[in-house]
Amino acid sequence: MSPAVCLTDVTAGYGQQVVFSDLSLEIGAGKFVGIVGPTGCGKTTLLRTILGTQPALSGQVLVNGREARPAPTGTIGYVPQLGTVDWNFPVTVEEVIMMGLYANKRIFPWPSKKEREIVHDLADRLGIYSCLHDHISNTSGGQRQRAFLARALVNNPALLILDEPTSGVDIKTQHQILHLLADINTQGVTIVLTTHDLNAVASHLPWIICFNNGLIAQGHPRDIFTNDILDKTYGGDIVIVKHDDHFLITNNSPLYPATQN
Repeated sequence: MSPAVCLTDVTAGYGQQVVFSDLSLEIGAGKFVGIVGPTGCGKTTLLRTILGTQPALSGQVLVNGREARPAPTGTIGYVPQLGTVDWNFPVTVEEVIMMGLYANKRIFPWPSKKEREIVHDLADRLGIYSCLHDHISNTSGGQRQRAFLARALVNNPALLILDEPTSGVDIKTQHQILHLLADINTQGVTIVLTTHDLNAVASHLPWIICFNNGLIAQGHPRDIFTNDILDKTYGGDIVIVKHDDHFLITNNSPLYPATQN
């Protein structure tokens, strides 16, 4: 089976500014992958390169065996950072989900009865059926994230890409979203997400890519969340506390330095 994503000697950036260079990376079909790294390290640029919205400066990007294209397709679902969304735009939760239908070429601008049924079934599955007719700005952070997740899933994509899907929500909602994504992954959907929360991905994701303007390491959290790899990824000041199969990752604040017993 071909990998869901295959980058070969890819250099990406904006104009004369190179964000990462000569990157070779494969993400297997059916994987549930988290990309972690410091702010400004190129995680979002990597996602845009995979999506084809930010064409590579050089190298080859294949998604599901085909060259990445900037035009949206039904085989890829995308959930952007919600901080980039204009919440004053006059749209309901139902209309947000239906926007995903336009990823495919359509003859008519309005949804069919069958498409509306799909939207309603998906909203019910994601727990947002009760707020379908609410303005998107009148929903909670978790409901908004689920609405945009539904928008990405409405065309049954083979690959789902999410940029910081747990940002700005409480811990309970964060875990609910990650559990939901894990359930979606069991249905054969390849999932790639970026996040800053190392503890959340350590608990929920089976495969992690440490990234900082290039690939640092990849593997299961218990194998790659080490002081050496996280120092290379974040530049130090990371403390890992392990107990049996569980561990806690935190910042070694200079105001309250970690002590070892």
